[in-house]
Amino acid sequence: MVAVTRPLALSIAQAADPEAWLAQLAPRYKADDMARVRAATEWVAELYGTSRLEESSGELFHHAVASASIVADLNLDTDAIIATLTFAVPERLAGGIDALRERFGEQVARLVEGVGRVKRLDRLAHANHGKAQEAEAQIEALRKMLLAMVEDMRVVLIVLAWRTQTMHELVGAPDDVRRLRARETLDLFAPLANRLGVWQIKWELEDLGFRYLEPETYKKIAKLLDERRVDRERFIGEVLDTLRGELKKADIKADLMGRPKHIYSIWKKMQKKKLDFSELYDIRAVRVLVGDLKDCYTTLGIVHNLWQPIPGEFDDYIAHPKGNFYRSLHTAVIGPHDKAVEVQIRTFEMHEHAEYGVAAHWRYKEGGRGDSRYEEKIAWLRQLLDWREDMAQETQLADAFKAELFDDSIYVLTPAGRVVALPKGSTPVDFAYHLHTDLGHRCRGAKVNGAIVPLSTALETGQRVEILAAKEGGPSLDWLHQGYIKSHRAAQKIRYWIRQQNLDIAIEAGRNIYDKEAARVGRTRVNQETVAQRLGMKNFDELCAALGQGEMTLRALDDALTHEQKPEAEAPALPDDVVRAAKADQQGEGILIEGVDKLMTLLAKCCKPVPPDPVMGFVTKGRGITIHRCDCATLKRLAAGAPERLIKADWGEQRGHVFAVDIMVEAHDRPGLLRDLTDVMGREKINVTAMNTLSKDARARMRFTVEIKSGSELSRLFAKLGEVGGVVFAQRA
Repeated sequence: MVAVTRPLALSIAQAADPEAWLAQLAPRYKADDMARVRAATEWVAELYGTSRLEESSGELFHHAVASASIVADLNLDTDAIIATLTFAVPERLAGGIDALRERFGEQVARLVEGVGRVKRLDRLAHANHGKAQEAEAQIEALRKMLLAMVEDMRVVLIVLAWRTQTMHELVGAPDDVRRLRARETLDLFAPLANRLGVWQIKWELEDLGFRYLEPETYKKIAKLLDERRVDRERFIGEVLDTLRGELKKADIKADLMGRPKHIYSIWKKMQKKKLDFSELYDIRAVRVLVGDLKDCYTTLGIVHNLWQPIPGEFDDYIAHPKGNFYRSLHTAVIGPHDKAVEVQIRTFEMHEHAEYGVAAHWRYKEGGRGDSRYEEKIAWLRQLLDWREDMAQETQLADAFKAELFDDSIYVLTPAGRVVALPKGSTPVDFAYHLHTDLGHRCRGAKVNGAIVPLSTALETGQRVEILAAKEGGPSLDWLHQGYIKSHRAAQKIRYWIRQQNLDIAIEAGRNIYDKEAARVGRTRVNQETVAQRLGMKNFDELCAALGQGEMTLRALDDALTHEQKPEAEAPALPDDVVRAAKADQQGEGILIEGVDKLMTLLAKCCKPVPPDPVMGFVTKGRGITIHRCDCATLKRLAAGAPERLIKADWGEQRGHVFAVDIMVEAHDRPGLLRDLTDVMGREKINVTAMNTLSKDARARMRFTVEIKSGSELSRLFAKLGEVGGVVFAQRA
């Protein structure tokens, strides 16, 4: 956890006397570094003068000093302090970034540039407020976008410090301004402070935001607390001192920490659990970290021996961990002065897991689906913030913060300010198809930040993208081969469109292929519709389309054309018991076995063959012949042990027959995904007989067993499923 060396209120008060602040700062930094901080303070004092902030009417210079004081309390380096002081320079001085680079170096200039980019997210946080269905998703995308936009994580901490000071100065601002900034703060900045473990800033941002949004409720809870914060902190200190002494007597080495709950968290708990204020026992909380499991329960006994436990307020999450593997002992007792206090007891390992592992505290508090890669990055950042005091040189800290942690995705903006997450390397064409399939088809150009760019341009986080579309038209086949798209989703939609639009051309090309192949094998007089049916097609045109689009192999066509010429003598004679068993089966699967007239058989459940899959029979003892796909792994294993049992097979008449097929769908998880997929199957009149779904790491993997009549019907189904928003691929299992 990121500790603050002294209350932020003290830091803010020091803004009125910069000299006193500089004097207090001096012992913590080298003389050369302090000289740079002093030079920056004096420069901005002259540059800012008596300018005031537009939103709060506070003096800009005092605001900058107070924000820099908060950054110093976070134990950041002097580059970060100077960047905080000079944050507003580019707005008030032509060539301000160059001036910063010349006076204070490249590091400071880059930090100020980064803060300026992040500052623009303020308006975006408000732009989507009120749209119930998309608001939370957009706010979450904004949080990720903010972290992805910065190369240096100190930028985020500077922005948080600046926002904290802004919230303090909003007391005299108009009500609509206070409410707007409060909403932004609670939606965007407080959760970021929480995730990074900057607790003091998180508490202040939440309490101030809540105070401006719900002033009456805030006052009511404050009155119910019936004591000042300093008194509550004094109470926690008394509890810690008492418990620390008893643990020392028991020879238990422990780290103890505690804080009184702030007003916003009290209100959130009352809302979530529908409790009255009098029913809350954790307004004051203490956490004890010990070395091993035995010490956890020993400490619990000491706590209950010191103070009276509150009935029904004990939870053993060590013996019975939560679903996210969170482990800890929770108890509530009547502490000193007859005031309730919650005590949490856990080992250092459990604490590490709770703070940095899958049970991360921020995810527990905010709820929602997990994103393991994102959470790992947040955990790394929090650990980095903890280690910053151990880094001997500031260059080490700067290099560590510059790690490119959020490089697997980009976050770009629509003209309306909506955030869109795309895979890294995505182009304007990918962006267009993400918004809408039709927009992707009609895409003819794009603007990025107002400038026209090639459609093959790789987009970057923070850019605003506008698609220039024709009134009608379709995509080009070149888009698939010349770097215009990166996402599988866009490629799938383009291929489907090309297949549909060029159907007549494909049929004509396929007819030419058919005629040539029929002539080559000497089967020009065979009934074309019969050949199509043998291949599982509805009619000859469908067969020609499959040939023209490359979905049907010449080998399969040859087998269908020459089917009637295959001599029955080539097939091995079957034992009488096999023939009897096979003929007794009347499921109507429509398989013809060479050497036995119209013998009906069983389809293998392992590979679930469907016309026109190439198939092979395997003679089983007492159960007739099982038909497998030629590429079936089970068939290959069986054949290795008994090759003499293999027998050639082909598809017979399939009128009215249906076939069970397992299909896999992988997609980006979202609400309504399963409903949309089953709606597609319903419209295609596909019967679903079984289903299994798994959601993990924001990805949904679904397996369906469906009944279809032919391979072409299955191909159409895959194409339709590929059009569903979020689907990455759909294929046979």
